[in-house]
Amino acid sequence: MEPRQKLINSVDVCVDEALCGLVRASGGLSLMGGGHRVLLRSDLNLLRGKVALLSGGGSGHEPAHGGFLGEGMLSAAVAGGVFASPPPASILAAILCLHNAGASGVLLIVKNYTGDRLNFGLAAEQARNHGVDVNMVIVADDCAFNQPSKAGRRGLCGTIFIHKLAGALAEEGCSLVQIVSKVTEALKGIGTLGVSLSPCSVPGCLPSFDLPPGGMEIGLGIHGEPGIKRSKVASADEVVKTMIDHMTNTDSQSHLPLKSGDSVVVCVNNLGALSCLEMAVVTRATIICLESRGVVVARVMSGSFMTSLEMAGVSLSVMTVDQETLRLFDAKTSAPAWPNLSSVCVSGRSFITEAPEMSPRPTGPHTLRRASESRHA
Repeated sequence: MEPRQKLINSVDVCVDEALCGLVRASGGLSLMGGGHRVLLRSDLNLLRGKVALLSGGGSGHEPAHGGFLGEGMLSAAVAGGVFASPPPASILAAILCLHNAGASGVLLIVKNYTGDRLNFGLAAEQARNHGVDVNMVIVADDCAFNQPSKAGRRGLCGTIFIHKLAGALAEEGCSLVQIVSKVTEALKGIGTLGVSLSPCSVPGCLPSFDLPPGGMEIGLGIHGEPGIKRSKVASADEVVKTMIDHMTNTDSQSHLPLKSGDSVVVCVNNLGALSCLEMAVVTRATIICLESRGVVVARVMSGSFMTSLEMAGVSLSVMTVDQETLRLFDAKTSAPAWPNLSSVCVSGRSFITEAPEMSPRPTGPHTLRRASESRHA
């Protein structure tokens, strides 16, 4: 079997060229020199006296994390190779760069994978030795496993919610301690579950797993790690119901506590290869399924936020919110990959506009002739 064809120049330079493409296309971003795969806000002077936010991880999850840099979100992002953790030296370089820009502290937002925890943890330790006030928040939002492994729950697309909330708090001038406390609280109300109809493949490599035609897998990770069950592809409504039932099943140690009357923000995240049409069908199913349980859907973001190369699948991230969390979620950001969302509650609004009354059209010989003329014109 051949590796899948990709529209790249070469496997060796695809990550660096992708980062360059992102930065060249956006006036708000710059690239750190010296061989580090570090993206920075080009307006670092605005960080003076505020907490800076740094995130990152393996490449292949675009637009995460580089697309979430900007005022009101991340200050910098460190990229590793495809599906590989970034090296501690580059993470440290990013932290020191933010510190030198006058940031009052640096918060690392890290997805729960062993390599990321280790490398960001090492860099944080070294940064403290340089006198930087640095702290780390681990996002572990995966709802797949009833009994998570020793490594705990995986970090998935719910990470984007934390980028947004922490970014809004930092913009308002909150301290590092305050931000850590508030986002740690928010994490208790965030859960994510993915489903895929196809594997992904790292450039130059074979697909990471085999999925028979007409099959789907629920609960898999963003690097193609195994999920919890395989079955035949069902209708979008059924798949979404299965996902939300599993995410909220109180028998599972990693379920999201969700009850009737709760308000939520939902992220319907394209894992890479679903069409926009399918995404809209899944979005409708998600809103209807949550509303049928008495949940108030406050906001919905639908699109590609944390992908898995060309995996044909979708993940659902749900975050329970109160008015304060919603205020932070709605706060303005210049990050290029953040959607331009309406701040109107999705549930409970009238969304049908009446069609105008149409008078019956006359059907004399004159109108028939006009119709045939326009056909032959």
